Amino acid sequence: MSTADEMEPISRPFHWNLLFAAWLMASVATLGALFFSEVMQRTPCVLCWYQRIFMFPLVFVLGAGLLPFDPRSVRYALPLAVTGWGFALYHCLLYMGFIPKSLQPCTQGLSCADVKLELFSFVTIPLLSLLAFTLIIALLWAVRKGIKQ
Repeated sequence: MSTADEMEPISRPFHWNLLFAAWLMASVATLGALFFSEVMQRTPCVLCWYQRIFMFPLVFVLGAGLLPFDPRSVRYALPLAVTGWGFALYHCLLYMGFIPKSLQPCTQGLSCADVKLELFSFVTIPLLSLLAFTLIIALLWAVRKGIKQ
């Protein structure tokens, strides 16, 4: 018997909604990243590319877990989200000046520490990425914990 069959009938739609919310967040983040680079012509730095490497597949992994609902997709999505969160955190700390520019991986081309876009004077692209990964991790963790009950 699979994990999806062991869940209570009432909790199954709730967990599907959580997984859908995580998929929606990954989709919005992916579309936002593509908008910044393709429409606004903002060339991504090295750390932005690393974050994209972990965000873009989440759209497909979480989407595959939605139809039909398969909570096992969380086991594949969670490591992607956590690794992407780590890159986003490093990028935010570098962007804010907590990590010296000498430790940035961007040695050629665009600098990972340059301010390229700020919304409301403090919301940056790396911060948006960190918030997206954080929300996705929280939603995936809730699905994971709810299924093990």
